[in-house]
Amino acid sequence: MAFTRATGKHRRPSRMHRTTARAAGVAALTTTGVVGTLAASPALASEAPAPEDTGLTPVVTIGAGIAEKIGAQAAAQKQAAEQKQAAEAARKQAAERAKKEREAKERAAREAERRRLNTFVSPISGSYVSTGYRSGGSLWSSGSHTGIDFHAASGATVHAVGAGTVVQAGWGGAYGNQVVIRMADGMYTQYGHLSSIGVSVGQTVVPGQRIGLSGATGNVTGAHLHFEARTTPDYGSDVDPVGYLRGHGVNI
Repeated sequence: MAFTRATGKHRRPSRMHRTTARAAGVAALTTTGVVGTLAASPALASEAPAPEDTGLTPVVTIGAGIAEKIGAQAAAQKQAAEQKQAAEAARKQAAERAKKEREAKERAAREAERRRLNTFVSPISGSYVSTGYRSGGSLWSSGSHTGIDFHAASGATVHAVGAGTVVQAGWGGAYGNQVVIRMADGMYTQYGHLSSIGVSVGQTVVPGQRIGLSGATGNVTGAHLHFEARTTPDYGSDVDPVGYLRGHGVNI
């Protein structure tokens, strides 16, 4: 007995039927090349698996504009580094020059100070020794002259013979108005019979500085400058003043 489907009644195809039909359709599409065409469609391409799903490493292509920017940045960084190095080198060179200049100035200052300390002058400019050291006679209580006398009229300028510090400035008995200076070399110089004193105790003096005026104060017979060189500031420690001055380059 044959069975027929009722007219107008369609039963849903069975699972096996659907699978068979789909397979047949795919085969037909493959044969005609339609599958390749559909695969190129943007809609279908969006359904392509992500790179991480394929196991392949994606390749990133950088545009020419971005590459130029990166190159420019690298060049700028290199230039900045070179400028920094150049600036540091210039700073070091400037510091080295400044150090050398400073050291040169210090050496010059020390040399100038050495010359200043070693420079000596005559106590009376253009004068001469009128009475020598250790000259004998009744004019001196010790029986001999403990210094030398420089010829000078009253009021002549008296100079410090070298650099030093004033340790006495005032009345000195038989020496009248006197000044005693401790010299830079440790010796002492004395200037007696002054008509006036121009320095005070504790004051530092330089070679050739005016310390007073010549005169005739104290035990004298006339105006002149009495000059002594001593190992101490006191009377009785005298040494040859001519030898002392000549030893420091003074021509007398």
